Amino acid sequence: MGEERILEVKNLKKHFNLGKDRVLKAVNDVTFHINKGETFGLVGESGCGKSTIGRTIISLYQKTAGDVIFDGQNVHDLSEKEMFKLRQKMQMIFQDPYASLNPRSTVREVISEPMEVHHLYKSKKEQNERVYQLLEEVGLNRDHANRYPHEFSGGQRQRIGIARALALDPDFIIADEPISALDVSVQAQVVNLLKELQEEKGLTFLFIAHDLSMVKQISDRIGVMYLGNMMELTVSESLYENPLHPYTQALLSAIPIPDPDIEESRERIILEGELPSPINPPSGCVFRTRCPFAMDICSQEKPAWQEVETNHFVACHLYNEDVKKTKKPEMVVNIK
Repeated sequence: MGEERILEVKNLKKHFNLGKDRVLKAVNDVTFHINKGETFGLVGESGCGKSTIGRTIISLYQKTAGDVIFDGQNVHDLSEKEMFKLRQKMQMIFQDPYASLNPRSTVREVISEPMEVHHLYKSKKEQNERVYQLLEEVGLNRDHANRYPHEFSGGQRQRIGIARALALDPDFIIADEPISALDVSVQAQVVNLLKELQEEKGLTFLFIAHDLSMVKQISDRIGVMYLGNMMELTVSESLYENPLHPYTQALLSAIPIPDPDIEESRERIILEGELPSPINPPSGCVFRTRCPFAMDICSQEKPAWQEVETNHFVACHLYNEDVKKTKKPEMVVNIK
């Protein structure tokens, strides 16, 4: 895994104006980077803004503030022509394999459409050969090219979606919850396929998911989001062995452990209260209304984004040297 950055997200904000002075703060001042050749996992509860970040990075949504720098270019400052060219390097795998494929198009047409839009091949024969090659790379065969999406299972449809994302030979792929709509037995197959393709093609992934146990299998570094804010970011092993933020600890404690004796005896962190609305988020730390370690300062000031350990960042007043640590979160169980 190289240290050269392919993507930098700086102080990114994405707000949706709902009218009548109501603003939904889907993403609120998020900063991170992704190195070439790595998989960066982005996790959190539904509605935390992780998918919005993916769509804003690829310019399906326009930013409210901040910067998205891809391969040295500020994505949201590009002209339409420049963005068209950049899309060859940046592609997306969507969450729902049933909704993301045109039911009236054959598999051949679905996969070849990006090639035609970007005029990659001079002849239909070359284009078709590339379609056959992509189908084989994702575990299907050329006989599937003339079939329609409804003739395939969910896992097969997602493989078709992956083939379409690879059609332009991109450097970077945003995988927006690519396994959440699939059966558990198929999820591991798709994750393994993505890992194999990454090794073969040197791809870089932003892997968006809410399943922390599956994210561990594919991610080099992981960012944890809550209500539009980044709460913790570090390498995969550190996050699972030494989570610092109370929210991360609660998420990890919810992961089932295969050993029934450990599963029965371990303590779970149960977050009380409802998830606040991003239209009217809590003051200070957005997690304070559900945090078992909340202090007075948590309602008054937003915690600073700080590096507590080497390459381990967290936004929490519990790690602020200026705050008396009267309470200290402790890890419930290590997830190996």
